[in-house]
Amino acid sequence: MDAMASINILAVLVAALTGFVIGGLWYGPLFRTPWMKYSGVTFEMGKKQNPIVVFGLTYVLNVIAAASLMMFLGPDRTLHFGIAAGLATGLTFISTALGVIYLFEARPFKLFLINAGYQVVNFTAMGAVVGAWK
Repeated sequence: MDAMASINILAVLVAALTGFVIGGLWYGPLFRTPWMKYSGVTFEMGKKQNPIVVFGLTYVLNVIAAASLMMFLGPDRTLHFGIAAGLATGLTFISTALGVIYLFEARPFKLFLINAGYQVVNFTAMGAVVGAWK
């Protein structure tokens, strides 16, 4: 079976929603204050953005990520493999790519920890959803 045929669209759409739940907590009550401090983002900047564009495109990007993760897991995926693959993706592919950018942009290490931490948790959750869903 090819990788595209192993995609369960409903599982991908649900997995993509994990980013909103985790992100709402992560960039809300858990790390809002330090994230805003280190990123330079303000409430006023957020008010100037179009929420339909921001949240809509965020969801599309999460759908792409979840579908890619599901293709990687293949048709014989399991919850445990999904969690392991999501964790490994967040820790290795995503965090290291962010790390390189942050080094060249001389961005604060604490901001890297907040943003990379979110990606690790989000990809682990997405991996759990797509891994467990048959």
